[in-house]
Amino acid sequence: MEAHLVIIRDLLCFLVVGLLMIWGWWVLKWTWLTPKRLERCLRQQGLRGTPYSSLSGDIKQMFAMRTQTKAKPMPLGDDIVPYVTPFLHQFLQKYGKDSFMWVGPWPRVTIMDPEKIKEIFTKFTDFQKVHTNPLVNLLASGLANLEGDHWSKHRKIINPAFHQDRLKNMLPAFYQSCSDMISKWENMVSTEGCSEIDVWPYLVNMTRDAISRAAFGSSFKEGRRIFELLDDQINNFIKVIQSVYIPGWRFLPTKTNRELKLKYNDIKESLMEMIKRREKAIRAGKKSNDDLLDILVESNIREIEAHADRKNMGMSIQDVIEECKLFYFAGQETTSVLLVWTMILLARYPDWQTKAREEVLLVFGDNKPDADGLNRLKVVTMILYEVLRLYPAAVELGRSVPKEVKLGRLLLPAGTEVLVPVLQIHHDKELWGNDANEFKPERFAEGVSKATKSQVTFLPFGWGPRICIGQNFATMEAKMTIAMILKRFWFELSPSYAHSPYSFVTLRPQHGAQIILRKLGSD
Repeated sequence: MEAHLVIIRDLLCFLVVGLLMIWGWWVLKWTWLTPKRLERCLRQQGLRGTPYSSLSGDIKQMFAMRTQTKAKPMPLGDDIVPYVTPFLHQFLQKYGKDSFMWVGPWPRVTIMDPEKIKEIFTKFTDFQKVHTNPLVNLLASGLANLEGDHWSKHRKIINPAFHQDRLKNMLPAFYQSCSDMISKWENMVSTEGCSEIDVWPYLVNMTRDAISRAAFGSSFKEGRRIFELLDDQINNFIKVIQSVYIPGWRFLPTKTNRELKLKYNDIKESLMEMIKRREKAIRAGKKSNDDLLDILVESNIREIEAHADRKNMGMSIQDVIEECKLFYFAGQETTSVLLVWTMILLARYPDWQTKAREEVLLVFGDNKPDADGLNRLKVVTMILYEVLRLYPAAVELGRSVPKEVKLGRLLLPAGTEVLVPVLQIHHDKELWGNDANEFKPERFAEGVSKATKSQVTFLPFGWGPRICIGQNFATMEAKMTIAMILKRFWFELSPSYAHSPYSFVTLRPQHGAQIILRKLGSD
């Protein structure tokens, strides 16, 4: 009997030792051997970059430099690249445009050549969205994060919600939300006709209300609560991405992990209940609300019924939930930052504010802004494009390389990432001219193609087949809001304004946007 126990004990010890050796080899390969192999491959092709030395890569230095820079505002101006992305700015100056850094154990190759960028966004099956941390899925995992056939199916179903004709139906939601905000501002403006207001939180709330109304119609208050929970998720998400992801870490009951999962379940249950009500109403033949959720659910039902003989057609309720979350990011985040930087720049450049106001009054007079009139706002469109160039919502776009791929003359090995530094590209003097850091809307007088010489250098919404589906939604809402503000107020920058753009998911004003508003006439 004892002999059998000894044999079992020895076998268990042998098994444990074997598993530890396998695990140790995997860790060594993941943390050292594979990164060094990738580094050799990139250097052999003439690329320069920081040497790989630790699991954290360049992340710690990246965030340390950003924290140091954020500690005090920058001088008032639009040359914001060294301030917003200090590590990348110094990195590119030292190693050149085609170079690589380390995000954990993964090398990230920066690409600024327009032809290579075009190839990256065109070959979206070879260059996929970066998914280094599964916890990100607790924030949103809809269309923007899907690949292959799954992405194609979702895009087809969601497209009807963002057709131009459908977006016209969203204008009352935009108008109502903006009217509410302007009424608050008018009440705050003193009897002398002017007052200093930090417009940033009002623009955030306005765009949140607008997307809540546009997405959920009569259920917009419920939708607004869900989006407030998503805001909390963003804050937790920032904590997650500031550290290297360790496989399995998401299963540990850390405070951040628990908060992410609790809010994820709360959002999921609220959206599921709303979606089921809409499905029941649509199947019962009730009149559509013409909001984004109804259009999405109706489009999904048609897709499922049209292919009733095939499996896995249409989207599951979980899929619809994730797309509803993305409505928030497409319709709130991008629009709010576009509006705040537009107001700041128009406050700094009164000549352009006057030109835009004159155009708005010429097109609309005393009438409410409508879709046709918004499409005729040439000066306002030029201004918005220039704001998107100087202050893009997303300062960079990353892609992963799941298998070896050719990019120009480069052969990128599997496991590499590519970085398209949007902010650097938008401010590159070689691409835009010596006035690249200056606010000059006239560069877009003949459209984007003339301004960019038909190169892929203007990327506020991405580019190619996977360009942001919500871009028309965001720009239409921005035109409506700016037109209504220009009709009611003259505005200038307050002396208390501190210029401190920083990237927190999107490019935001760290210390708010203090604007002096002066009443004009009534709408």
